[in-house]
Amino acid sequence: MNSHTGPLRTYDEAVQWINGLIPFGIRPGLERILALMDQLGNPHQRLKFIHVAGTNGKGSSCAFLTETLKISGYTVGTFTSPYITKFTDRFQFNGENISEETLVDLANQLHPLVTEMAETELGSPTMFEVSTALAILYFGKVCYPDVIVWETGLGGRMDVTNIVTPIVSLITNIGMDHTDILGDTLEDITREKAGIIKRGVPVVSCVEQPESIAILKSKAAESKSTLYLLNDQFSYVRHSFDEKTQQFTFKGPFRDMKLSISLQGEHQVKNATGVMMVLEVLRQYMAFVLEDEDVEQGFSNTAWAGRLETVSTDPHIILDGAHNPEGAQSLVTSISETYSYHKLNLMMGMLSNKHHRDYLEHILPIVDTLILTEPDFRKKMDAQSLFDLVQELRNTKAKPNLEIIVEPDWTEALNRLKKETGTEDLAVVTGTLYLISDVRAALLHQTDSEKGW
Repeated sequence: MNSHTGPLRTYDEAVQWINGLIPFGIRPGLERILALMDQLGNPHQRLKFIHVAGTNGKGSSCAFLTETLKISGYTVGTFTSPYITKFTDRFQFNGENISEETLVDLANQLHPLVTEMAETELGSPTMFEVSTALAILYFGKVCYPDVIVWETGLGGRMDVTNIVTPIVSLITNIGMDHTDILGDTLEDITREKAGIIKRGVPVVSCVEQPESIAILKSKAAESKSTLYLLNDQFSYVRHSFDEKTQQFTFKGPFRDMKLSISLQGEHQVKNATGVMMVLEVLRQYMAFVLEDEDVEQGFSNTAWAGRLETVSTDPHIILDGAHNPEGAQSLVTSISETYSYHKLNLMMGMLSNKHHRDYLEHILPIVDTLILTEPDFRKKMDAQSLFDLVQELRNTKAKPNLEIIVEPDWTEALNRLKKETGTEDLAVVTGTLYLISDVRAALLHQTDSEKGW
């Protein structure tokens, strides 16, 4: 295992080195990643990307795209963040994680360049920049996929992933998230996401707020990009749904198509509709061969961890990584229309930088027992602060007999949740993915779970 030439000898050392760059944080600007790419011969310029941005729904959209293109016979690279179980999840080829061996080799190629750059006025590349560079090296020099599903890390305009010129861009939706970095208004956040629109590259979006649509339209016009907008150039009709599948018809500019998906909630129908429009652009204008039955199969096969995912049936526990107001709203709608139960017990843990008041306003009205806990992560919000916030909203938003349990240790909180949940009840674990990934590993008995960005 230690046959690697270079300073990093094992997988653990490589991951520690990359994660060790976290103190450099999120530093807007593309100079460092562009300089790195330059030294590597700009492999990203020879690859085909589908660039995906948005507040919620990026992960599910990437999963639909990957699965459908793969079943249609294309080789697909996928770069996503954050990951649910293992660092290598972020770099996939045809749905398989990069091997630990390859990751170490690529990290060793980057190590001297990163160390050298840290000495210059550009400063050290960040953890996310190095991960992005590693993804490009993997796709551009190791596995050469036909197409790469490329998820933005944060925002769009100044996001490191924005160094690529894609063949088509997708902006899923826009809401209030990461406002500490992207700005406080919907318009500011939309401008950041619209930054992925490139000259002449078609863009698909499911954004619905009028002020955001106006910004996307003007940016697309200025970039001479065709914009396909939900409820404008394409739409959907949802037919039926239960705990297992949802059926809907995609209505597009070129044709209509009936599809079914196994992901829960109307927001997933919307995500799938946006993805279908992206596939139609590829089929219509870029000679992608996408047979109907492969497309149908791809959508119905797509599964996505930690999104209204049933992880236990006795007691009935579902996990959902809703961590912002829009996510909470979708969760509430999906629970009430999809599941029948006697009591709803909800366990939640959050990071300290989000719009939690709005989140709680959406979720509190449906909860019978609320268990407040803390994710095992450095930027966590303490359970007591969450409790104080719930108390402020209690009289106006909560059920009169709401029971609240504060248990900072998430393993204890999970035990309480199981105990509280009878056979007729529904238990939901929600909040930051850092909590969801730990709970998921515990309930599914996964031993090699790592988590993070």
